[in-house]
Amino acid sequence: MTDTQLIEILRKGSLELGLSLTDSQTGAFIKYLRELQAWNKKINLTSITDGKEIIIKHFLDSLTPVRLLSGVQTLLDIGSGAGFPGLPLKIAIPALKVTMLDTVEKKVHFIRHMIRTLDLEGAKALSGRVESPELIESLASSFDCVTSRAFTELKAFVTLARPYVRQGGMLLAMKGPAVEGELKEMGHVEGFSEPEVHHMDVPFSDRTTSLVIMRRL
Repeated sequence: MTDTQLIEILRKGSLELGLSLTDSQTGAFIKYLRELQAWNKKINLTSITDGKEIIIKHFLDSLTPVRLLSGVQTLLDIGSGAGFPGLPLKIAIPALKVTMLDTVEKKVHFIRHMIRTLDLEGAKALSGRVESPELIESLASSFDCVTSRAFTELKAFVTLARPYVRQGGMLLAMKGPAVEGELKEMGHVEGFSEPEVHHMDVPFSDRTTSLVIMRRL
């Protein structure tokens, strides 16, 4: 597909999610797409390589939480991989300060390359393990929102993410539609509100993303 056709899908899909993207933002997404495809030939960043599929399954899926981020100024993306959902959210919400964390150094190099290429002020990528005592000490209670996309099961995500979210902030797990079993296994979590589950249809696909939100009390 041509860039023009891809931009049209991106624009229409974003509007369905409550976003109106500027020409500069759609241009940034296309540059991200092309760099992802180029790097993926040398580094295993994603199994999805078709341009349209990347737009839908990575970019638009990453943007499903946008309506839920009102008032969020700082966000930590755990297990960011090739930058999902952190980079799409940063492109879509320029004022958002985004920190992306991954254990794979090559993926972190790619994210840093995209931050430089797209001149994304207020975005950074860190290499390390989320359970690292040094990382927890340096970033404890620093974020309005801590999120992950297909990182780990819900109970483990809450355990790993909770040190990083400030009081009054939220954990936001991006899960598939079959999240009920994970919610039951997790049970009540001390110090957090009961989970809110928002089911979002991903535009141009039959996928539903379940957004699980828990607020730190």
